[in-house]
Amino acid sequence: MNKKKIAFQTFGCKLNFAETSAIARKFTDADYEMVDFKDHANFYVIHSCTVTAQAEKKTRAAIRQAKRKNPEAAVAVIGCYSQLRPEELKSQQGVEIVLGNSDKYDLLSHIESLGTGKESATSATARPVSYEPGFSMGDRTRTFFKVQDGCDYFCTFCAIPFARGRSRSATVAETLEVAAKISATEVKEIILTGVNIGDFGRQNNETFLQLLQGLDQLNGIERIRISSVEPELLNDEIIRLVAESKKFMPHFHIPLQSGTDRILELMKRKYKRGVFKQRVDFIKQLMPDACIAADVITGFPGETEEDFAQTFDFIQSLPISYLHVFTYSKRPGTKAAIMAGQLPDTVKQHRSRLLHQLSDEKKNIFYNENRGTIRQVLWESDIENGFMHGFTDNYIRCKKPHDLNSVNQIESVTLLEHDTDGTYTISIAR
Repeated sequence: MNKKKIAFQTFGCKLNFAETSAIARKFTDADYEMVDFKDHANFYVIHSCTVTAQAEKKTRAAIRQAKRKNPEAAVAVIGCYSQLRPEELKSQQGVEIVLGNSDKYDLLSHIESLGTGKESATSATARPVSYEPGFSMGDRTRTFFKVQDGCDYFCTFCAIPFARGRSRSATVAETLEVAAKISATEVKEIILTGVNIGDFGRQNNETFLQLLQGLDQLNGIERIRISSVEPELLNDEIIRLVAESKKFMPHFHIPLQSGTDRILELMKRKYKRGVFKQRVDFIKQLMPDACIAADVITGFPGETEEDFAQTFDFIQSLPISYLHVFTYSKRPGTKAAIMAGQLPDTVKQHRSRLLHQLSDEKKNIFYNENRGTIRQVLWESDIENGFMHGFTDNYIRCKKPHDLNSVNQIESVTLLEHDTDGTYTISIAR
């Protein structure tokens, strides 16, 4: 008997990827065959994002792609876009199932109900309140480990609290139990993910630091990375723990969003730029080789030329390694969407280009600072033009001729020279 084939496409954050894997495992357990989204399948599942209008556009394009590949296939859309505007997605031709962030974990039962006379599902009426742990699998080298969900911040530009609900997590003990399951696999590296992971444990009178301390004692996992942590939640104790730990990588991702206090206040952020600077300086004091990435939004309503110049100069003055640049996108239902001073796309795009150029300059400086140093690389299984790739502890991408025996191994290398695409060639350190 032929197995039913199902394909998943995930957009957005690392958290979505962790959740997709958790959902997909239910299908493999039910004897479905996993295929690539580009291949012929009976069911196509799109895990959607709503952070920007462009992210939503990608979801709609994926729906069309699936129906072109197999016009008879059933398409399910799950996630944040589904949570906020389910009827809009249900009106897309070929979409059978639309599930929000609470209901997406019941996707298997909804798909199994298709063809039984039951109506197709549209379920995204209430904000999520439960917590579902998850971690990505499929890459035996690294996994995205979900430790937190939701957000209580309600920044004026962001729709995610409406899509994912309030901040919540399991207890430290429960989270460590899931981490122990990961440690029993071949995975060498965990990336901690969530919507606002620094807020972990608050409703249980626990802290993110306590979770990190527990993970630091976990046997079986050699490397742990922390994804984005809000500046005011990335305290000195967490930074010291990373600096002193053999497991936690010297790699930080800190949202800045704007380099001027005026815009930060309009965004309803919970810090001033001085806090961000203090965090960056303290990291570099303890870990001079640390990689520090920063998020920045340009074109926020009311952002003047002076505001942008202040942001640009502030970033330029700091030892940041690279940027994630977001062009402000009006999100329905957010306070920023109805603010005065909405900027034309031409202005936003021009400022975005300048910040991308600054990011390239920062990354080039960071890479040059590391030339000639010896770092630890975890090699991955992907092959491009005969080369395999991996990342150093401080997140520098490296390559060497493919060697099957090196996959999922950590190796000491000397960084020699980086290509125009920002990938280092290496020699093996002896």
